Amino acid sequence: MQQKIIILDFGSQTTQLIGRRVRELDTFCEILPYNKFPKDDPTVIGVILSGSPYSVHDPEAFKVDLSQFVGRLPVLGICYGAQFISHTLGGKVEKADSREYGRAHLQTVDTTNPLFKGFEPNSQVWMSHGDTITSIPNDFEVIGSTKDVKNAAFWCAPDTKLSTLNSQLSTGIWAVQFHPEVFHTIQGTQLLKNFVVDICGSKQEWSAASFVDTTVAELKGQLGQDRVILGLSGGVDSSVAAVLLNEAIGDRLTCIFVDHGMLRKNEFTQVMEDYKVLGLNVIGVDASEKFFGDLAGITDPEQKRKIIGRDFVEVFNAEAKKITDAKWLAQGTIYPDRIESLNITGKVIKSHHNVGGLPKEMNLQLCEPLKWLFKDEVRRVGRQLGMPEHLITRHPFPGPGLAVRILGDITPEKVRILQDADDIYIRGLREYKVKLSGEEARKVLAAGVPAQMEDGEIEVSLYDQIWQAGTVLLSTVRSVGVMGDERTYEHPVALRAVTSTDAMTADWAHLPYDFMAKVSNEIINKVRGVNRVCYDISSKPPATIEWE
Repeated sequence: MQQKIIILDFGSQTTQLIGRRVRELDTFCEILPYNKFPKDDPTVIGVILSGSPYSVHDPEAFKVDLSQFVGRLPVLGICYGAQFISHTLGGKVEKADSREYGRAHLQTVDTTNPLFKGFEPNSQVWMSHGDTITSIPNDFEVIGSTKDVKNAAFWCAPDTKLSTLNSQLSTGIWAVQFHPEVFHTIQGTQLLKNFVVDICGSKQEWSAASFVDTTVAELKGQLGQDRVILGLSGGVDSSVAAVLLNEAIGDRLTCIFVDHGMLRKNEFTQVMEDYKVLGLNVIGVDASEKFFGDLAGITDPEQKRKIIGRDFVEVFNAEAKKITDAKWLAQGTIYPDRIESLNITGKVIKSHHNVGGLPKEMNLQLCEPLKWLFKDEVRRVGRQLGMPEHLITRHPFPGPGLAVRILGDITPEKVRILQDADDIYIRGLREYKVKLSGEEARKVLAAGVPAQMEDGEIEVSLYDQIWQAGTVLLSTVRSVGVMGDERTYEHPVALRAVTSTDAMTADWAHLPYDFMAKVSNEIINKVRGVNRVCYDISSKPPATIEWE
């Protein structure tokens, strides 16, 4: 049986990051709502309680019955999780005089405790809370303090008779008020490894190779001799799903790739060639004329999305119906899609096109081979399957394509302008190399970018440092310019590049000035219709990654 860590989600934006860090330790984990602990699952080896946007004193604060697992399984509380443990078991949590946010250092740390094995003196951690634990419960002991936070880390040892639960602990309880999952906590991975591997006893058997072997076997059993249809987008998720299914059922998989006319420059042709090399059975459909016709004169962003979504389903279904013996529809749904779509706070930021069931008229069963994977794991699986690197590292791209990167109505000429400008930008990001060390290098390597460390440095492209980049055409705006001796009156474009771990939050990327100057100059000189280039320095929140 496959071991697993259960992460109970109390609504923190970094809960997915905890999951990714556990998976990086070659250990399977599942993120569940705070009130959905699986009581009778013998594969669970430990429990992590996440942070939360709430205070433990809020009337609507999320609460869990700790007796379900405390004492029976090792438990680690993080931030709110730590405060909830203290508050519930007899400690005291009070509003801090000032919000404890940012870098701090463990001035005292008990390195004899299994949670802090291998920790360096004065190790940097990251705080983010408005409440603080002013006293810990009876039977607990402080094992880490910062200058301002006495109870930064505490634990209750195994075999303790815990008076508040009236039970004998067979395993320990650990709690930290800082966030070990974020990069700013320098030895956060060490702490999580200590908990997951040493304390919980993970055998570290979860890997891309084991996932491929297990999933291919499961798909063969699930699908038998049935035929499967898969809609391809050119993105990493659907591409990896296609190659994985191809390994399992071969030519009984039929892929459909719809070109709505708003892909990146030459993308339809290039991606079709990639799929051919991979040996996939792909039907390419050029439906751009239909999409452009239906979008004519439409400027409202939501209306654009609805038209493109409707047309895509119509075109896809028309092709799918030609495959009369198909019984399954496969999708590239990944784990964050499902977590975000079932957000426990009820505040879903965006809807996902591939979550929530199938059109009834298709009469097909759903197959989602990547539904347990995070994005970086999808990429590792792609490498395990021998896919080309440019497909694996491709940035996320919106389903409606460039239509939501053109402000105003959509025309073939506007798409041509944006494709040309975007092509220069993306090629430039791929070609510009930078050397990284320290925390910056750790971030890139942890995201799964293949790079070799030499003398403490790695060399990667700007493209590989960035979560998502793209160009926006402000087609409703014209700006004055001068080219040669002539006055121009053309459109500005805005360049966008963000760094992120899960797209829930994102920071604008600090691109080098010499790169920005070169790309701006090349776009203005080579793209007919553009005479000004801007750079978007908005983070999410409050701005979204896309402009529409």
